[in-house]
Amino acid sequence: MTRRKIVVGITGASGAPYARRLLAVLRGRDDVQLGVCVSRTAPEVWALECGGDLREAVGAPVWGLSDYNAPFASGSAGWHAMVVVPCSMGTAARIAHGISDTLLTRAADVMLKERRPLVVVPRETPLSLVHLENLTALARAGAVVLPAMPSFYGKPATLDDALDTVVGRVMDHLGLSHDLLRRWGAP
Repeated sequence: MTRRKIVVGITGASGAPYARRLLAVLRGRDDVQLGVCVSRTAPEVWALECGGDLREAVGAPVWGLSDYNAPFASGSAGWHAMVVVPCSMGTAARIAHGISDTLLTRAADVMLKERRPLVVVPRETPLSLVHLENLTALARAGAVVLPAMPSFYGKPATLDDALDTVVGRVMDHLGLSHDLLRRWGAP
């Protein structure tokens, strides 16, 4: 079995429960090797929204803000995909314009330059014209812009069910099978 090497970047945007849920799903898989990098403000928002210490909760290696020795800091390491969840508008702007000033933005830059899947999950509302232009630039560069917008046709009964409607779509774009959500048209 070939293990998919997946990088999860977590920023300080509101939406840490999406990251927590995605990490829980990915950690439970034998076919995934997980690497995690965080922005400067991610631990603070994690503590506010999820409680506890982000680094303790992740259950996978968390690389430092400037740790460019991380295996996914270079395209030659062959990591398969990356998701930035939640993605702040500041991080989206830096990625869109090639500003690799942290490990997180460098890893995203690597995915774009290597033409590997980069899924960006913005969690902001309303969106300004600047935000929209940066998200458009990301899409033009090859990223999948997948806003944290739960669907309700599957009638989610819990918060985790609602989170799974977004996390399931992230998994789809990472190329990983799952049964997290009710598919449109499914009985």
